[in-house]
Amino acid sequence: MLNFSSVLTLFVLFFVSPNVSAIDKVFPGNAKDVDIIIKSSVSDDDDIICKSLVQTQGYAYEEHKVTTKDGYILSVQRIPVGRSGKTASKPPVLLQHGLLVDAAAWLLNTPDESLGFILADNGFDVWLANTRGTKYSRGHTSLSSNDSAYWEWSWDELVQYDLSALVQYVQYKTGQKLHYVGHSLLINMFKSAALLSPIAHLNQIPSQLTKEAAQLHIAEGVIYWQLHQFNSFPWFDKQELYSLGYRQFPPGWDVLGPILEKICNEPGTNCSELMTALTGPNCCINSSRAGELLKHEPQPTATKNIIHLSQMIRTGTIAMYDYGSEDEKKEYYGQSDPPAYNMKDIPKELPLFLGYGGQDMLADANDVKALLNDLKDHDNGELVEVYSEEYAHADFVLGVNASQVVYDPMISFFDNHSS
Repeated sequence: MLNFSSVLTLFVLFFVSPNVSAIDKVFPGNAKDVDIIIKSSVSDDDDIICKSLVQTQGYAYEEHKVTTKDGYILSVQRIPVGRSGKTASKPPVLLQHGLLVDAAAWLLNTPDESLGFILADNGFDVWLANTRGTKYSRGHTSLSSNDSAYWEWSWDELVQYDLSALVQYVQYKTGQKLHYVGHSLLINMFKSAALLSPIAHLNQIPSQLTKEAAQLHIAEGVIYWQLHQFNSFPWFDKQELYSLGYRQFPPGWDVLGPILEKICNEPGTNCSELMTALTGPNCCINSSRAGELLKHEPQPTATKNIIHLSQMIRTGTIAMYDYGSEDEKKEYYGQSDPPAYNMKDIPKELPLFLGYGGQDMLADANDVKALLNDLKDHDNGELVEVYSEEYAHADFVLGVNASQVVYDPMISFFDNHSS
């Protein structure tokens, strides 16, 4: 049975992961294929990202909705101008958050420390994505988030449908190719891509807790935790339990968020120690922002998505979802093993910015070097590395000095590839 500490462990492990693997997939189509719904007015919801985080800092904003080909309605925030009010003079930038967070992750520090605001103040047209299942992307054309079918997806669908629709939508609205900051690559759809602390190889993750969580099948164990009250059904195996429809990971985020906030604020409780064990000793996070973080995070995801991540950690391979039986894999993929994502297939001419840290216990420096070896034939000048010996995983998004260490070089990189 998955206990509360295991849930807390998984939350802290992944809440700062906007950067979990460069996936080289092309999904053909054009902007006209995307079912577009635009919502330009402000929501009455006081918790809406723009109203609570953007407007309060003096920035203009827009709220958009994009419907994917498989029916999920995604919320997208746009910061079209910086604090100066001047129209953006540079190309759009799409910021894609990671697991168990939403777009708020890019806005939680001060305007001089948060990437979303920094890009806007530097003349970029900023678009903030929210993947399916998060608080402001819970809509669907035919399903309720209470339906088990709503949660039937993993990273494969997030790339194929969510990211594809978001990229096409931004291109449709702006008429331009865009820069990208996140974890997955849609080749030929970007001017350039910035990958922060990328986990493109999983062979040398130093975090023992991370590896143990995967080896113990904790994600699959969520299903047992969700059903522990049904002790009269011990004869169900994992697949049968999963088929009962317990798909959201984990249940009760609306309750869990305030609980985490209370626990972390208790005298003598240092949540940063658990984060250190999982992500490395983050040097530069302002602990006073923890309360603001817990107002917006964690966000739910699909149990299947967590299982997919655990599969990749156990095998050390970035691959598509493993459906288990050979018959199912052949049905889905036409082969007995899930297809692997090959980093060597990234086009040599695609401008890439890679930032990584010496203290990161998720994206180990040796694993990043393995990725760099995959990219050794990249066109000269199209691959930029920024390495910080003191940075761990969370510093790349929440570090108070990330502007100087990472974002300034990233902006120079974008400027050099904006023509």
